[in-house]
Amino acid sequence: MAGIELDRVSKVYPDGTRAVTDLSIDVMDGEFLVVVGPSGCGKTTALRMIAGLERVSAGEVRIDGEVVNCVPARDRDVAMVFQSYALYPHLTVFDNIAFGLTLRKVPRDVVEKRVREVAEVLELTEHLHRKPRHLSGGQRQRVAMGRAIVREPRAFLMDEPLSNLDAKLRGQMRAQIARIQRDLGVTTVYVTHDQTEAMTLGDRVAVLRDGVLQQIAAPQELYDEPVDMSVAGFIGSPAMNMVVAEFEVDDDGRATVSFGRHRLSVPEIVLHRRPALAGYAGRRLVLGIRPENMDDAALVDGPEGTTLDSVADLVEAMGADVMVHFPVEAERARSEEHESLDRESGRVRAADGGTLLVGRFSPRTRIFEGQPITVRVDTEALHFFDADTGRSIRR
Repeated sequence: MAGIELDRVSKVYPDGTRAVTDLSIDVMDGEFLVVVGPSGCGKTTALRMIAGLERVSAGEVRIDGEVVNCVPARDRDVAMVFQSYALYPHLTVFDNIAFGLTLRKVPRDVVEKRVREVAEVLELTEHLHRKPRHLSGGQRQRVAMGRAIVREPRAFLMDEPLSNLDAKLRGQMRAQIARIQRDLGVTTVYVTHDQTEAMTLGDRVAVLRDGVLQQIAAPQELYDEPVDMSVAGFIGSPAMNMVVAEFEVDDDGRATVSFGRHRLSVPEIVLHRRPALAGYAGRRLVLGIRPENMDDAALVDGPEGTTLDSVADLVEAMGADVMVHFPVEAERARSEEHESLDRESGRVRAADGGTLLVGRFSPRTRIFEGQPITVRVDTEALHFFDADTGRSIRR
């Protein structure tokens, strides 16, 4: 096993395209790090630089303390699992898993022992004699993982290995990958665009955008304390609601945030956690409300100043919860960052020029489309961002 360090690593292609800029990440020995971000953010390029499949333009890649910028991929002792299974169709499962060991001329008895141990871990023992065409997608991906595991490398590098599977198989494979990595304790860097995978798999999660590291933290910290709007909009499903609002503090020190005809009280605990808010009195900012921090006021009690009145525009019954879309009189943020977040999340403008918010309501709600609604907001969970920089307003 080994730690992996990226020290101000950059990648610039000959045509001038900058894929990664000054990326610094320290992956600890045995850690499961997930790199997540939208398509084209540079996450796969970063992974390929670790593997030696892409040349580093600037900075250093270190594995177990050794600079490997000029070390060929075959000599880095890392195993990569790709999005495509890349199995040899004419070989059995056994021979596919054993392929790397066979190339290295490992003794046959050692190959037999290692392959069968890995097959047992991956629940592939009964399929060892089969060809890939007789396997399901999930089984093929496990064979690809087995080929990497059997080598006993210093680190695993995984490039969106579950993206070709259906939703049910992805869920099953996520659990298996987490269990296998925990049991083996091998340093793992896992790349995905799926924030659900990132939140459920990683010890830590690194969020990239346009080749730049936005934040790296434990999954819950990313969710609770995103450093900026790009992280806040990417982590969480559905995406965080964001509207331009005005923050005000009256003579008695009571704080409110308002947009259009809507006004919410800001509790003391929020002001205590975010002391920098005091400097925004009388100023515009961006208010963030997660869908799961809203519910049907008919079902949830709360203090005065914690409700929004609207009309249900769209109601989606999901079984465990109900997604309710409703318009508010709020100015949409005009920065490029806001527009990009809207495109990525599918958020649309309300018909009257306002903004559609979405709330994750209890399945007990009896709200119907076109019906007036009162939405209860958990104001202790409000997020605030600077309207100019997009940075979180905290300390």
